[in-house]
Amino acid sequence: MFDWQESLISLGKLVLAALLGGAVGFERESHGQSAGLRTNLLVAMGSCLMMMLSLHMEELFINLDINTVVRVDPGRIASYAIAGMGFLGAGAIIKGKGTVRGLTTAAGLWLNTGIGLAVGAGYLLPAIYTTLISLLILYNLRFLKIVFAHDEFTVLTLTCFSSEKPLKKIRRIIAEFPEFNLIFINYRHHIASQTVTYRLRLSSKGKARFGTIVGKLQREVPGLREITWEESDVP
Repeated sequence: MFDWQESLISLGKLVLAALLGGAVGFERESHGQSAGLRTNLLVAMGSCLMMMLSLHMEELFINLDINTVVRVDPGRIASYAIAGMGFLGAGAIIKGKGTVRGLTTAAGLWLNTGIGLAVGAGYLLPAIYTTLISLLILYNLRFLKIVFAHDEFTVLTLTCFSSEKPLKKIRRIIAEFPEFNLIFINYRHHIASQTVTYRLRLSSKGKARFGTIVGKLQREVPGLREITWEESDVP
């Protein structure tokens, strides 16, 4: 016989999981992440469904006795939901030239899986508390990046006429800016055009004066033809 009350409870759990997951997804969507509102909403609701199915497995096989070969583990489906989330989370992680991006989004997907599982298991208040705390972290702690200085790794590329030999001058100019640390220098000599290219790997901390040092290099380095500054891999 169909149980309308049980059906409404299941519907309420799915809707609540979708709302909680959507709240986290909205924050990711507002910051331009690929795994945004819809993705997080589906993850939370899907994991809620898996958890309800895990709990329902015991009811399906409750008539079996100890002599049967069937062994029911209500937590197995839920555990595989967590493990499977690793594949979806890996798709949200992108390695740029200097940093790995998307880790927070991947962690959010993993968190939404836990929220959905909690709602499916009936732990409604812990799921709501977790969502509120995660939103507080996502919306507010991102501003701490501005307050606390962190290391940045960049590559400064200078192309000059080879006859000028300006490397000593370049080193002296960089040394005038204590926030920059020269790590390594690559050298390339183009014989046909008689130009030399220096690739300087730099690390900086805090609010580095990139514009100021570029202007000084343009004014004082003899024979400078081209200058580029780009993000570097993290050593």
